[in-house]
Amino acid sequence: MIIFLKKLFFNALFNITLFLLLMIGIQNGNKSGKVNLILGETIKLPVGFIAGIGFISGSIAGSLLNFNLNNKK
Repeated sequence: MIIFLKKLFFNALFNITLFLLLMIGIQNGNKSGKVNLILGETIKLPVGFIAGIGFISGSIAGSLLNFNLNNKK
């Protein structure tokens, strides 16, 4: 159980750090775009922010997966 909490804490800290670096780095973003969703569109966001959020959400989703690679039967 303690290993799970360590992994969860590390992943949360890592993703928060990535998000803060994204916020600092996006200050100079000039190109903006909209994301088309099923129900509508988002506001104009910098393209780097859209790509960064996609990377961070993928990192969060990947950290939630638990693979048991041991082939013990």
